[in-house]
Amino acid sequence: MQRATSVVRKAEMVGRIAVDTLTLDRASRHRRRVALKTDRGHDILLDLPEATYLADGDALQLLNGAHVRIVAAAEPLLEIHAHGPVELARIAWHIGNRHTACEITAHALYIQPDHVLEAMVAGLGGHVHHLVRPFEPEGGAYGHKGALVESHHHSHSSSHAQSHATSHSHTSSHGHDHSHAHGHSEDHDH
Repeated sequence: MQRATSVVRKAEMVGRIAVDTLTLDRASRHRRRVALKTDRGHDILLDLPEATYLADGDALQLLNGAHVRIVAAAEPLLEIHAHGPVELARIAWHIGNRHTACEITAHALYIQPDHVLEAMVAGLGGHVHHLVRPFEPEGGAYGHKGALVESHHHSHSSSHAQSHATSHSHTSSHGHDHSHAHGHSEDHDH
């Protein structure tokens, strides 16, 4: 079994040849140490110093110097459109307010399937289409594109909201503090 101990980013792979590929969905592309099987059936041990996000086009460098290119697997997604850029920006804000991974393009947003968010988008005047394609969400202000952040959901009731207008913090898996204030007057999840 070959060991891969470093990642070569896509931009650094220009002009380099990969001997194999490794197709992984988004959740499987945030790794530190795991046994994997390449697309050609070779076993490799990913053994990185820390958990690292592997973006489409990046490569794992094996100890013998060879490279295995990362391919983003197609997965079920929701494609979100709106009547104009302001409406799409408003929907993106609401998705971000719920700490949901989102890929942003010039004319559409992409998120993983979630019936609650799908209903929210429709309520905001957006249009949702189900499709299957690779997913490369934004990594956030402090993360790399596509990096996973800790998923955390909490809800507030009306009575709790009045006393909860002060700020509170969330810590992501990257150790960053995401502090924000809430002034709530109704129930919501995010």
